[in-house]
Amino acid sequence: MKQNKLFFNVGIKNTKQRNLVYDILHQSSQPITAEEIFLKYQELDEAISLSTIYRILDLFSTKGLIIKTYINENTKACFIINHHDHKHYLICKNCKKVVEIDGCPFTTYEKELEEKTSFTIQGHKLELFGLCGGCKDSLL
Repeated sequence: MKQNKLFFNVGIKNTKQRNLVYDILHQSSQPITAEEIFLKYQELDEAISLSTIYRILDLFSTKGLIIKTYINENTKACFIINHHDHKHYLICKNCKKVVEIDGCPFTTYEKELEEKTSFTIQGHKLELFGLCGGCKDSLL
């Protein structure tokens, strides 16, 4: 089994299950739920329980390897690799399609707020809900 250097750097023991969960997250272009990870894991003909996936995700989140977020209205937690930059998303309320927004519209505004309020802003997240083009067209 290959040694995952990221795991070593944050003090996590290297296991096949952890490597596969991390690889699934790494291959995903958008945040995914634990259930989606579980289904992808099963597609690889590998045995794992959903509770084990949740424990691995909790460990990864605690160690800062992934980000846990809630980007859909049913409040299921979603997970994405922590690239140490933040992302913003458009989320279709109908088909649940998630589209990443390029750039951050708040960079300048954050600085202005810090100056006005003496508040140190450590982060933010933005999720805009609506209908994607395909769903909007199907309703017409």
